[in-house]
Amino acid sequence: MKKILIIAIAMLIAAPAAQSQWLKKLGEKAVERAKDRSKQKVEDKVNEKVDKTVDKVFETGENIITGNDKDQDQQTEQTSQQDKQTNQQNKQATAAVNTNDPKAVEMAYAKSDFVAGDVVIFEDNVTQEQLGEFPSMWDLREGVADVVTINGEKCINLQKDTEITPLMKDGYAYLTDEFTVELDFFNYGEERYELNDDYTLYFYQGEGTNTRAFDINLRPSPSRETLELTWNWSVGDDRRRGETEISNLGREVFNRLAISFNKRALKVYIDGVRYANVPNVTKPDWFLIKHYGYSENAAFIKNVRIAKGAVPLYDRMMTDGKFITYGITFDVGKSTIKPESMGEINRIVKLMQDNPDLKFSVEGHTDSTGNEATNQTLSDARSKAVVDKLVEMGIAADRLTSSGKGQSNPIADNGTDEGRAKNRRVEFVKM
Repeated sequence: MKKILIIAIAMLIAAPAAQSQWLKKLGEKAVERAKDRSKQKVEDKVNEKVDKTVDKVFETGENIITGNDKDQDQQTEQTSQQDKQTNQQNKQATAAVNTNDPKAVEMAYAKSDFVAGDVVIFEDNVTQEQLGEFPSMWDLREGVADVVTINGEKCINLQKDTEITPLMKDGYAYLTDEFTVELDFFNYGEERYELNDDYTLYFYQGEGTNTRAFDINLRPSPSRETLELTWNWSVGDDRRRGETEISNLGREVFNRLAISFNKRALKVYIDGVRYANVPNVTKPDWFLIKHYGYSENAAFIKNVRIAKGAVPLYDRMMTDGKFITYGITFDVGKSTIKPESMGEINRIVKLMQDNPDLKFSVEGHTDSTGNEATNQTLSDARSKAVVDKLVEMGIAADRLTSSGKGQSNPIADNGTDEGRAKNRRVEFVKM
């Protein structure tokens, strides 16, 4: 570090006037970095034994178990082995998700058991919002929020100590006995981590009450190298808690948080990997998103989607002669299938494998936003992309046809956000 300071000072003396200001900042940053590293060395020495244990966890997937290993009974040993296997699988899946290889991302999602709900209750991809304005589909409870762009994509900017909740015309009791909530959250790089910059989703019972069913929290770990996921819930008067640390998440990018609730069972996923599985949780009625922060870092979210729980595909097909899916989604304005669609695609593959006589016309539908001809072309490409994916996964090509319907067959009012969300769909029509 002394060498860095000497080089920086020498450059500052020798540099032309046009560069001197920049080099001065470089020297100051080098000094700050030296202080930070010096402090870190002290902390590392104090926590050397803990660090070794943590390193072992990340290298081998083992759980940290307190006490003398020799004194653990057989049950604890079996639990440790199961946890070790689960942690290793989670680590591998999360690492795959955060590579730059789209195929690796898709494969990680293909192993996920998350399936998005079928009936959209609320959806906001922010693409139609005006920059600098408060997002029109939300209600502000506290703080400051507006629409900005990150990496060229529109998203909702939450300043510190800001709370927002979906703006629902029917009030607060919109979550059903079975539902899913999904959103993309921005994960800062290590340099910008602050311990109190986090995302928290609070799920409540009843309008105007403080009775919390459960909450989900994402925040940097004390090491700032991993993301700490915690979940808290109530069973009667008993408050319970679970937590885990997630490594290998992409930095300076959006990651996908998904929550699945089924009557009383709660599951939490990050990028398709399941980290929480809680069997006894009180059903909530509504939720809010809060960003706590003591730095100037904002929090950014996008692609928020709430839906009623999934109904078995076969039941829907037998009742209506078709089924509509909202679980297959695409990049905005493109026919590229998003990786998180793989859970739904896996369900369709299983349905067709279990029922070899089934044949489907795969029909893509858009809302009325944009040009009619463009929407027709887009829906053609999207329906074909779905067929190609199913064929790639082993379904015979003669059991499928693709048909783009564009904006010609709406099933809801295109004049509302909720209606447009319902019109953006893929239908599997029995042939």
